[in-house]
Amino acid sequence: MATEQVFDFVIVGAGSAGCVLANRLSADPNTRVLLIEAGGSDFNFWVRMPIGYGKTFYHPRLNWRYQTEAESGLGGRQAYWPRGRVIGGSSSINAMVYVRGQYQDFDAWAALGNRGWSAADVLPVYKRMEDNLEGADEWRGKGGPLTITSMKDAVHPLANDYLKSAEAAGIAINEDYNGASQEGAAIYQVTTRGGFRCSSADAYLRPARKRSNLEIMTNTHVTRIVMEGTRAVGVEYLRDGIRETVRTAREVILSAGAVNSPQIMMLSGIGDAKRLSSLGVPLVHHAPMVGKNLQDHLGFDYIYEATRPTLNDVLRPWWSRLAVGLQYVLTRKGPLSLSVNQAGGFVRSRSDRSRPNIQLYFSPLSYTRAVPGKRALMRTDLFSGFMLGISNCHPRSRGEIDLKSVDPFAAPLIRPNYLSDAADLEEMVDAARILRRIAAEQPLAGLIKREIVPGPDIDSDEEIAADIRARSGSVFHACGTCAMGPEPGQSVVDARLKVHGIEGLRVVDASIFPLIPSGNINAPSIMVGEKGADFILEDWRR
Repeated sequence: MATEQVFDFVIVGAGSAGCVLANRLSADPNTRVLLIEAGGSDFNFWVRMPIGYGKTFYHPRLNWRYQTEAESGLGGRQAYWPRGRVIGGSSSINAMVYVRGQYQDFDAWAALGNRGWSAADVLPVYKRMEDNLEGADEWRGKGGPLTITSMKDAVHPLANDYLKSAEAAGIAINEDYNGASQEGAAIYQVTTRGGFRCSSADAYLRPARKRSNLEIMTNTHVTRIVMEGTRAVGVEYLRDGIRETVRTAREVILSAGAVNSPQIMMLSGIGDAKRLSSLGVPLVHHAPMVGKNLQDHLGFDYIYEATRPTLNDVLRPWWSRLAVGLQYVLTRKGPLSLSVNQAGGFVRSRSDRSRPNIQLYFSPLSYTRAVPGKRALMRTDLFSGFMLGISNCHPRSRGEIDLKSVDPFAAPLIRPNYLSDAADLEEMVDAARILRRIAAEQPLAGLIKREIVPGPDIDSDEEIAADIRARSGSVFHACGTCAMGPEPGQSVVDARLKVHGIEGLRVVDASIFPLIPSGNINAPSIMVGEKGADFILEDWRR
């Protein structure tokens, strides 16, 4: 590709939102679009097979494999952050659970001054993007690019036992947590299609690949945004050891995610003036909130030995692995076609909460003997085991992304500040007691031989809190680092996702979330891609 080639739009990052943008913006054959991805192709068996995300979790080629700074809230431990470095981004390596978020989440976004982002505004966008195999209704969409599959007819029998025990514990069963209300215990919905993962790349990019006006560059690392004054006019990148630039006639759009979008902005001189000066980065625009407002969900599991066979007994013996492998190859069905997070739901940690603040997880397997650097979901424990887990929906703790170096290939500083707000720890202690309350009800109670981790001796609030600090970790929902808002000093982009104070530059990915949504964030990230495309197309038709 020749240096200084010009495109109408240059999209940085082929992840959950970037793939949406590439499709929508290139629909007009007269609009030239360039999509740049630091990683490579998603044509990989472990990407395509749903349970293969256990292999991609630490994959050196498909994953950025970030580590946070040592976290005082986690007893000085670092947290591991997998991030997709592949076409499809993290939608190509995630657990595929599809959660829109609570309607109150988006009304809260709008209440912060972000016009057009209320629940009523985003619901039609969700419906438009979905192809829900359960069919369309007031809440669900049908015929969209992203396939949503319910696992209710395919889950391990223990998942239904979990639902019965949750109901006995006072948690209502919710047949569709993406419907009228999120609250209740549920079988999870996942982004799969015909037994394969349905990533944002599958849903949006693959149908657009043959368009002559869409160019896709892989294994291409963007080093900075090219600026002329306070206007973004292109990007500089390194590919095959050669440094080149490409220009845009309209806009540069950052869709590199909550870690890399703020990193690229700071490398380009857009960030906190004092901090950039200390690193020797020439200041283009003082934007103090770039990299701030980092939010993430924190979670932990309780692990139980069961008296009945679990997925451990299916995935551990070689002959059984061979059988389920053949089942998957021949039928695209069976446990390899599912997420291991088969059930869960959303509950209030205390009855006086106004809405659910805790997400539940049930997995019919366990892997307490996991080797560091691996997450081999098909190398389970030697005993029959399962896991109950939680994560917080609305953490109050806030962290930051910052530059460690002006080297664009160096990992940025990631400081989540987990549990820095005491309220986060308090609600997680309450949530741990909910897990035990579920486990104490039939039929699960009759199937539990013993609680292995953390063990029944961990019982007081203080002991549970200490265990949470010792064992909890990210559930990989980083967001908020280029937050949307009306005030430039308190946010990074406006409600149409334009960067405050900069022309020709938008951010369209999970980094724009002002507040973290309730639950897994891939669905909201794709929704942001759709909304961002709408704004861009509307603005350039005027």
